[in-house]
Amino acid sequence: MSAGGITDPQRLRRAATTAVFLGPAVVLLGVWVVYPTLRTIVRSFFDRDGATFVGLENYEAIFTTDTLVTALQNNALWVAVVPAFITAIGLIFAVLTERIRWQVAFRTAVFMPMAISLFAAGVIWRIMLDQDPERGAVNASIVAVKDALAPAGVLEQGQASTPQLEGSPERGFVLRTPVRAGDQALLGLTAIPPAQVPPDAEQAATPRAGPQEITGTVWRDFKPGGGEPGRVEPEELGIPGATVELRDPGGGVTATATTEADGGFRFDDVGGGTYRVALAQETFATTNSGVSWLGPKLITPSVMLAYIWVWAGFSMVIIAAGLSSISREVLEAARTDGATEGQVFRRVTAPMLAPVLSVVFITMIINVLKVFDIILSVAPASSQDDANVIALAMWRTSFGGVNDFGLGSAIAVFLLLLVLPVLALNIRRFRREV
Repeated sequence: MSAGGITDPQRLRRAATTAVFLGPAVVLLGVWVVYPTLRTIVRSFFDRDGATFVGLENYEAIFTTDTLVTALQNNALWVAVVPAFITAIGLIFAVLTERIRWQVAFRTAVFMPMAISLFAAGVIWRIMLDQDPERGAVNASIVAVKDALAPAGVLEQGQASTPQLEGSPERGFVLRTPVRAGDQALLGLTAIPPAQVPPDAEQAATPRAGPQEITGTVWRDFKPGGGEPGRVEPEELGIPGATVELRDPGGGVTATATTEADGGFRFDDVGGGTYRVALAQETFATTNSGVSWLGPKLITPSVMLAYIWVWAGFSMVIIAAGLSSISREVLEAARTDGATEGQVFRRVTAPMLAPVLSVVFITMIINVLKVFDIILSVAPASSQDDANVIALAMWRTSFGGVNDFGLGSAIAVFLLLLVLPVLALNIRRFRREV
């Protein structure tokens, strides 16, 4: 027969060779991709048990169930923010590290998170973002800065033990009775839990006042077994570190003092006239605590931060590879023509890197649409509904205890429909470049 006939030996050999090489791949794709996809599409039209055909009810539930609507909104936020941030950070790192001698060490450190799984990275960030400053590194840094700028007070709460002392922890306390040089001012407080008394507190005592002095005591006016309010008695502890103000009749502060371990304080060289003694509100400044990064309001930005930390290295390496392929003559020609480094970057480097940037950006969009494990490991159970995304919603609906495989299949199909246009765009771009 002719060379183009069906029984052409050469054509048969080519077909056999193709079948040998592609056959296993086709079988695996059919078993692990095509069949599960078709089965999931069919399953999405049935109820949770798969016994009753429900039509499009499962797809309608995606847009009417509160947790699933939250997942859609969060995914939209992820797509709008994360790919752009990862691409921009990778571009900045690649450009800034191009001329430094230790670029290999820096790029290795930035790329290192890619060596671990997203779930493990999520565990790391779960610990780092813990609200307790003694555990979470991020909050430990924040609290250290806050303590340096605005130290916490020695007490968290307290009330006046006698009517002679008026005020509140929010405003501070003022002694009603005016004092003169040589007088003593007693500022007794109650409603202070024993655990909140400073650990260096000693038995309360009132210093003796000299002719030109005003002294006094700030103490916990509580004696086990009873006692007389407004009187310093044995077994009553002073409040060290409290801020006491001496005010003139107009309310202006003329002097301040800090109480000793026994709660005593002293104002020296007091002039004539009357004064008011006040316990400043700084004494009750609230204790600096960490930010609730894992709470409902900040959980989504927190997970995004962890995700960007992992993928910034990938973006940097890909962009750095594209940057190294740019002709140096073109860059030097632009500089010779008088272009600044900023102009060279905006008008030469960035446009020539556009194909590489698009690869990174589109890849990140696909990954973000499928983000799952890092949210599961970072977000506590109490805030997973607020951090929910489509892939996580699919898993929780199908295997997280709900066991609604019909709705879970519908979510999976919906996610596939979201990814397909991006994949098609990527394939089209590859073909155009080839």
